[in-house]
Amino acid sequence: MKALDELTFDNRFARLGDAFSTHVLPEPLDEPRLVVVSNAAMALLDLDPAAAETPVFAELFGGHKLWAHAQPRAMVYSGHQFGGYSPQLGDGRGLLLGEVYNEAGEHWDLHLKGAGLTPYSRMGDGRAVLRSSIREFLACEALHALGIPSSRALCVIGSDTPVWREKQERGAMVLRLAHSHVRFGHFEYFYYTKKPEQHKELAEHVLSLHYPECMEQPEPYLAMFREIVERNAEMIAKWQAYGFCHGVMNTDNMSILGITFDFGPFAFLDDFDAHFICNHSDHEGRYSFSNQVPIGQWNLSALAQALTPFISVDALKEALGLYLPLYQAHYLDLMRRRLGLTTAEDDDQKLVEQLLKLMQNSGVDYTLFFRRLGDESAALAVTRLRDDFVDLAGFDAWAEQYKARVERDGECSEAQRRERMHAVNPLYILRNYLAQNAIAAAESGDYSEVRRLHEVLSKPFEEQLGMEQYAQRPPDWGKHLEISCSS
Repeated sequence: MKALDELTFDNRFARLGDAFSTHVLPEPLDEPRLVVVSNAAMALLDLDPAAAETPVFAELFGGHKLWAHAQPRAMVYSGHQFGGYSPQLGDGRGLLLGEVYNEAGEHWDLHLKGAGLTPYSRMGDGRAVLRSSIREFLACEALHALGIPSSRALCVIGSDTPVWREKQERGAMVLRLAHSHVRFGHFEYFYYTKKPEQHKELAEHVLSLHYPECMEQPEPYLAMFREIVERNAEMIAKWQAYGFCHGVMNTDNMSILGITFDFGPFAFLDDFDAHFICNHSDHEGRYSFSNQVPIGQWNLSALAQALTPFISVDALKEALGLYLPLYQAHYLDLMRRRLGLTTAEDDDQKLVEQLLKLMQNSGVDYTLFFRRLGDESAALAVTRLRDDFVDLAGFDAWAEQYKARVERDGECSEAQRRERMHAVNPLYILRNYLAQNAIAAAESGDYSEVRRLHEVLSKPFEEQLGMEQYAQRPPDWGKHLEISCSS
């Protein structure tokens, strides 16, 4: 394992030059202190977990110190925000400190959010607050533990720095890790500003560093776009299967790698509601839970437009046509497994849709239903779950179909069924009320709850002794928390 001063930097994005990013130093936080750290993320950089307890750790990720070979850069990009094009956005409060490569040969961006003013801060102050930093940290690590492609989070650093939002709060920084922070909006920026040389340079950078296998294809850029389409189809299928709502699917928040990042007003479903809107600022419901699938396609279409200098329109349309079938295949495969099925039948999609419709009208807890469905035999499980539903006749009809489907799927013991289903149906998810409890404690100076919640969420499928309170339905106040973009 390495000490903090032994990291090896190879700042490939910074070498693209000033047309792509601007050199900016982080603004230090007052009295920086460690709130929470992910040892699993530390391992990605080969860092010794003990390094997090040293004073220099908080100083490095609180803006006070910098590695000699780091090259902090604020990236420039644009994007479609709530459907309207914004010609210049960029890292308004984030900095790409540099790229570190580990002993396995992987490159990881060190991206510090809340690092202060940049040329792209617009009317903002360049800061992040403690509550949003904790939420992003927990979301990154919780999604990864669920098997959903996501950026990672190394740590949250708190401080005494005052930051004004709706009220005075305290500033914080969260250190995010990803193989790249290039977004759909990067390509849009150079396309719409008509900078073909830089546009080409960006495309070559992403192709050679992040999709090298596509370079062997007859049309490398088309092969890369197809891969981006497939990755996004799979990612969003997993969002939908596990009830995750991103909240702000602007094209500047969409990763070129098909991972979840730039967390704002996200939420996991408590009661199943296909029309759930997690973003208090989303008055039209553009980014509602059910809209995430078509919005994913819309965003890929925006990226396709920005790639027309490299790929024919007909080829782009053909590749875009793969999105929905790929999404449906990934989604149905995961939902079959959540239902305990190992084979495929033509009516499985209908079986899933009928269940979700019954859930919609009954306020059924989305996560706990699937977990409890695997606790025992299909016949016993549906009998115990029946009282959660309003339409008893409808549920009884579905339950008969489900039991027959399970019987056709093949024989297995109750223990095998439980093990198989519990491996894909989490007991613990990042519910908003759990995050809020951790945030409230942290804002009073007690970081034990955010650390405990992080540990529980790192093993979402395993029942953990003494942690029953994290697997309960939320109280009424916890179902209606308003989460906005303010952070």
